[in-house]
Amino acid sequence: MRARHTAHSLPAFPVYSSAFLSPHQLVLGGGGGASRSGIKNKLRLYRVGDERTLHLLDELELGKDEDAPMSMAANTETNTLVCGINSAMEKLENGQNENCRVYGVEEHKLTPLDTRGTLTAGNVEDYQKVTVLSPDGTLVAVAGGHDLSLLSYPSLTPISQNIQTENAEIYDASFSSTTLVIATTVNLLVYALPKVTEISKTPPSKSKRKGKQKAKALPELELLQTLDLPSSLGGATGSTFRAARYHPHNDKVLYTVTNTVPLRSRTKKTIPRQAFVCKWSTESWTVDKVRKVGDRGVTCFDVSPNGKLLGFGSSDYTIGLLDANTLSPLVTILKAHEFPPTTLKFNPTSKLLVSGSADNSVRVISVPDSLGSSSWGIVFLILLTLFIILLAIAAQKHFVSGSLKW
Repeated sequence: MRARHTAHSLPAFPVYSSAFLSPHQLVLGGGGGASRSGIKNKLRLYRVGDERTLHLLDELELGKDEDAPMSMAANTETNTLVCGINSAMEKLENGQNENCRVYGVEEHKLTPLDTRGTLTAGNVEDYQKVTVLSPDGTLVAVAGGHDLSLLSYPSLTPISQNIQTENAEIYDASFSSTTLVIATTVNLLVYALPKVTEISKTPPSKSKRKGKQKAKALPELELLQTLDLPSSLGGATGSTFRAARYHPHNDKVLYTVTNTVPLRSRTKKTIPRQAFVCKWSTESWTVDKVRKVGDRGVTCFDVSPNGKLLGFGSSDYTIGLLDANTLSPLVTILKAHEFPPTTLKFNPTSKLLVSGSADNSVRVISVPDSLGSSSWGIVFLILLTLFIILLAIAAQKHFVSGSLKW
């Protein structure tokens, strides 16, 4: 099926993160990063028009020598945004990093609201690559390469001890109503969420943050499952989980993306990297369906809010859409960018999909209304066609036998 899409060039603005605050309000994060390239690091607020147009509403330039916004998540009910932005190098070297930041949007203006440091002090190479809000908007998981923090939102108060993954790099995280799944390079870690009767929605007082009140010991999250890479994918050393997302309306379904390095054969010394999307049952923690989606690694992934579609961006510059139920391919946009896509996001109504890249571009894709509802429709049409054919054959036999009697 074809989908209409429009490319937009954003001069001197490499895009690394994105989030929708409403069906037509899009925030992009990007810039030149921590390098002194002369390209400013910014947050930009856009209005996305019905015909896939982009209109800049506001632009917030970050502080001198601060990093680009590398990850973000939006709460559409409170019109707020939580981002991962490293502090300036001078602060990092002194062990200070206000990497987790909250912004509000009011009257089309971006406003800083709060900050918290969660990454290991003094590690100038680390950055907040994962930022994920819980479905009810009361929790946020933020992670660097080997360190994940679980915070209340929007207060940014830690509610558990940090999760350390020294021997594996964290790539993604996803909430269900009762669990948190962390995707690392080598496994999936499934944790039970703490039973918190009431999570504060207001920021703590300054006195609490400065430690003037006695801090309570934070609980450890209970590890429920450790799941290795599916053996059926046949990957070699270097194969990794790249993404993990729960179905937005069904906690019994989890989707993962795995980039594999196939084992060498005697006939082929070099085999291209392959990417697979897996559909898991969280009742048995087994893989129900697998779909190969390309011969290059997937770089970004998202599930539509209505739960019908899976979107992915590949390092071969393509954007693809799958049916979330069957994993059947529905749409492929070749050469969507000049560089591999860095971010991919559906809008709240699941009618738009936006991809961004470090090539200073975004692509706005209109999702056809029928897309994702075709699985049962196709089955019904096939059955109906077979029924009509059988009726025709039966009628023809009846006609022939009647003619012979005469």
